[in-house]
Amino acid sequence: MRCTRTFVCFVLFFLSFVLAFGEGGAPGPVTPVENRVTPRAMVIGFVGGFVKHDARAHSTVQVVEHLRNEHREGVYVQSFANRHRDQAYKEILRRLDGNNDGTLSTEEKHNARIVIFGHSWGASETVTLARKLERDGIPVLLTIQVDSVAKVGENDSVIPANVGQAINFYQPDGIVHGRPQIRAADPARTEILGNFRYDYKANPISCEGYPWFDRILVKAHTEIECDPKVWGQVESLISSKLSPEARNTAAR
Repeated sequence: MRCTRTFVCFVLFFLSFVLAFGEGGAPGPVTPVENRVTPRAMVIGFVGGFVKHDARAHSTVQVVEHLRNEHREGVYVQSFANRHRDQAYKEILRRLDGNNDGTLSTEEKHNARIVIFGHSWGASETVTLARKLERDGIPVLLTIQVDSVAKVGENDSVIPANVGQAINFYQPDGIVHGRPQIRAADPARTEILGNFRYDYKANPISCEGYPWFDRILVKAHTEIECDPKVWGQVESLISSKLSPEARNTAAR
């Protein structure tokens, strides 16, 4: 009886194996699935001077933190020291490479949703980074300059044609003051939203948390950096570009 049960179990196991093999057949070819997920929107903020990228007293860093809290999904937001432009550039390329093949396709470039902003030297790096992306055929939705001070060898006055929109906030006083006007390299492809002047002689602002030498030696330059009216507009403009529907119409 025991032998009979063993024999029956063996037969059932053998039949199950044959049926399973017959239904499964030989394994078919594996077809790779291309990653066509639209990359997350990217916001790059450059702090000015020799400020550290995470110095929370500075408005660039504060805007970055606010945007992270407001847009927790689908947006990459990061502040960089202005001397770390190449680091920001490499991070953009890495995040645009949806299929991780080390090369950006035309579609991956086309899907880019990038906003760059900054203060002082950081504003100069904003334009320089946008120009570097132009050479790669990568569009930028928006650039924002706050009291832009050009670095040696950089041109912060002409906005490259891969930028959809650009805006400039400045103040004209003191030994360090912002560029009063920006213009488009190609007005048909880039909309200049405006060059907005602020006067802190008539409307002084107290900048708590800033070093004394900033508040005394470059007073007006510091005041525009801590002016909530300016940075409220900066944050609002950036937020308007972060929905998936916001697309750059330039440099396609």
